[in-house]
Amino acid sequence: MIVLLDNGHGGLINGIYQTPGKRFDWKTDGVFYEGEFNRAIVNGIIEQLTALKIPYVNIAPEYWDVRLETRVKRANDYPASQAFYLSIHCNAGGGSGGEIYTSPGQTKSDFLATIFGEEFMKAFPGKPLRTDYSDGDLDKERRFYVLTKTKMPAILTENFFMDNYDEFKEILSSREGRQKIINFHVKAIQRAQNEIYNVTNIKPQTLNQNP
Repeated sequence: MIVLLDNGHGGLINGIYQTPGKRFDWKTDGVFYEGEFNRAIVNGIIEQLTALKIPYVNIAPEYWDVRLETRVKRANDYPASQAFYLSIHCNAGGGSGGEIYTSPGQTKSDFLATIFGEEFMKAFPGKPLRTDYSDGDLDKERRFYVLTKTKMPAILTENFFMDNYDEFKEILSSREGRQKIINFHVKAIQRAQNEIYNVTNIKPQTLNQNP
């Protein structure tokens, strides 16, 4: 199993943010840049996966904003039956908590989303996981480009709200909060490795892939 890690949006180059928007200015508390956060989380995941000897690829190691088409093309170079795509983000819009997204329909991505959602709830028992159980599982479904154009199973995690001051201070901008986010992703990856990719009664090749 290869984990294809996508740190959404661009980062900071010489102090200049590479993505229009995708930031929130807290004035006296500074500017929160989503792309910087996404890279910090992915780098923390990479550190733990390296120690655990779990194969991974950083799909967008550059600090500029790599086009979605390029991210997907890089991912699709890997065998669909041996990889899954994990896109890391944080939210905005006045809400709170986390979300796990997949493409529409019942796919193998739904199994992954359930694992990631369960690990989120274990790591943050007092925080909401924003869910949609209308199709029987917790993931939200959208036709995001990286979820529908990748050949392999793919999920996108939204990790709290940058415009929620409590979440910004307690989680998103703190070392402890970021570490908890990293840890729950790694625990979910380990579960996916054991429960989906290595269990004989769940055969990945028999499950529907993303459209």
